[in-house]
Amino acid sequence: MRCVIARFPFDLTKSEVEQSLNGIAPEPVVGVAVTVNSRVYPVMQVGEVITGQNRRDFTTGEMRRALTRLGFACHDAAPPAPAAPAWSALTDESATGW
Repeated sequence: MRCVIARFPFDLTKSEVEQSLNGIAPEPVVGVAVTVNSRVYPVMQVGEVITGQNRRDFTTGEMRRALTRLGFACHDAAPPAPAAPAWSALTDESATGW
């Protein structure tokens, strides 16, 4: 399928994208993610790998559209787990000094 990413045309197939990501460890996901080969990757990492371009040259929206058209499941990253409140560390009376 022909996709235009950062004003450059690419002829991509789902299997080519999957092969390109074999052996590449996913980075931590912060924004939009895509599931490829049952692994979750940031869409910007996938874009950099399959296009060979710098991540600053294309947008998350461009990659999300292209990957969705190729049949991949794109989704927002899960929100980070909330940190324990600071006061929870002070449950021991000796820690407060009282």
